[in-house]
Amino acid sequence: MPVVLWATCISGFSTGVFTGQRTASFLLPLLATLFPHVRPEHLLTIHQGIRKLAHLTEYFILSVLLYRALRQRAGWDMRAAGLAIVIAGLYAMLDELHQTLVPSRTGSGIDVLVDTTGATIGTLLFTRWRTLPGLAPGRRQRDGNQ
Repeated sequence: MPVVLWATCISGFSTGVFTGQRTASFLLPLLATLFPHVRPEHLLTIHQGIRKLAHLTEYFILSVLLYRALRQRAGWDMRAAGLAIVIAGLYAMLDELHQTLVPSRTGSGIDVLVDTTGATIGTLLFTRWRTLPGLAPGRRQRDGNQ
């Protein structure tokens, strides 16, 4: 269920509500306030970077949720990790295709690459975190502290 709910959120972000123009209407004034000496063209670059970081983060989260849903055993599950990345990448392609159908949006192969990179980073970091002794939920630390 968390995967479906998050995928639905991602699809919502792909509507006309979250176009570059709309996010710029509130992010650019905020950035200009936070960084008053930065030139407007640099603020636009920062805005674009924030949007790409949002893509990365969306698919980072999606891949972690997918990995958790697909994992069949404790510890590292290579099959689940690979499937999480592939499914997230396929969803990224479908999402960009969806954006080509929204009049105020365009699809982007670069965004698919950013999304898939986010999914890969998310899966790898999550699986690495899960295998660290004493850090994963439900595990006791080796030094006796809890």
